[in-house]
Amino acid sequence: MPHYDNIPEIAPSLDGRGLAIGIVMSRFNQDVGEGLLGACTAELLRLGVAPADMVIATVPGALEIPLTLQVMAQSRRYHALVALGAVIRGETYHFELVSNEQGSGVTQVTLDTGVPIANGVLTTENDDQALARMQQKGQDCAQAAVEMANLMKALT
Repeated sequence: MPHYDNIPEIAPSLDGRGLAIGIVMSRFNQDVGEGLLGACTAELLRLGVAPADMVIATVPGALEIPLTLQVMAQSRRYHALVALGAVIRGETYHFELVSNEQGSGVTQVTLDTGVPIANGVLTTENDDQALARMQQKGQDCAQAAVEMANLMKALT
């Protein structure tokens, strides 16, 4: 990261101590969702987020994620949120619809509420791709949630 003389910079922070993190996981494609959740919560713990400061809500599918995130964000109980799940391509247009609407809904909640959301809903061509990505994506989402929560605190 470049350093500029006489210009203040906000350094990224992965210190999760004292942060409250809400997680919403889709139960559709549950094996992948559970893999994402396990990796995410393990990383949150490693970063210092206390188990008592995490809340996990599950929903039937990816399209139910944005509403749940919205309610959690509006509660002002969480410094950041995480969306987890998998939308795996099938033989119909439904894949595109679910993928696009879910992603758009998550983005809208973040912009409307100002609560950062790490979107870990995988969109893959097949089960193998989802299984191969779930561990890293779960960890990445935990890190993004903590870093963005700390950034929002530093900015306000």
